[in-house]
Amino acid sequence: MTGELAVTEFSHAPVMPSECLQALSIREDGRYLDATVGGAGHAALIAQRLGSGSLLCMDKDPQAVAAAARRLEPYRQAVVLCGDFRNADEVTGLGPGSLDGILLDLGVSSHQLDTADRGFSYHRQGFLDMRMTGQGMTAAHIVNTFTAGQLAWMLKQYGEEQYASLIAGRIVKQRQTCEISTTTQLAELVVQALPAAARRREGHPARKTFQALRIAVNDELAALEEGLEVLFGLLAPGGRLCVISFHSLEDRIVKQFIASRVTGCICPPEFPVCVCGKEPQAIQITKKPIVPSQTEQTENRRARSAKLRVVEKK
Repeated sequence: MTGELAVTEFSHAPVMPSECLQALSIREDGRYLDATVGGAGHAALIAQRLGSGSLLCMDKDPQAVAAAARRLEPYRQAVVLCGDFRNADEVTGLGPGSLDGILLDLGVSSHQLDTADRGFSYHRQGFLDMRMTGQGMTAAHIVNTFTAGQLAWMLKQYGEEQYASLIAGRIVKQRQTCEISTTTQLAELVVQALPAAARRREGHPARKTFQALRIAVNDELAALEEGLEVLFGLLAPGGRLCVISFHSLEDRIVKQFIASRVTGCICPPEFPVCVCGKEPQAIQITKKPIVPSQTEQTENRRARSAKLRVVEKK
């Protein structure tokens, strides 16, 4: 695939666009960051609402950066940068209190899923890559070098896979005969490893395995924990952080982070007065996560597991 083709074909239907715009409470003169710009679906909608304000966009996927820059070219308020949101302060050069709103969409884009040679999809044959940046350890490396114990731990921790040990054992047995290098090879191995009843459940039998590998390859959970800290620090008082997660592991991290920022005194209940001096740093805007409407879920299957949580800095 050529660079030009990658740019023009990079597309991704933004999840909960209206809900995100409302949650960000955009001002015409505000300063905003789309920390995972992808195909710039959300970013274009934000840019349209800006007058004298500005929009910084970033993504660690170079193909996404190229596509977003092309799509946002008509908007003079928008600038697109390449980098990981866990290093947003360094990538953008911004200091504490610089932004009025930040959007963090943790979903894998349609382009990444639908481009076979990216290795994210169990439906399309391609090399087991899964690297967002194109650098570092591939999914194939993990599958062909990790021990059965390491594979089982990864599948259980990152994929919440009930049959982690069976799948890990099948992988190790197969690679003794030949290297596992393609997405369809791995997907078929997972199907073969599962009991018949598990194969008949809703959803593809390999989806949890592929999720676990993608998380491991891209260090996604550690990046999220670090990134939330960095991004929250960039918000000005009254600024909002809006996070869209797509599975329980991400959502739990986001939920716990927000709880830690909206909680005040942490003294034991038996203390008559507060001695810790801890004050809430934020206001929780969404007591429960916002989820896509039934119409959106019907029209965009990839939105079905999305959850939006919003916190406002004090």
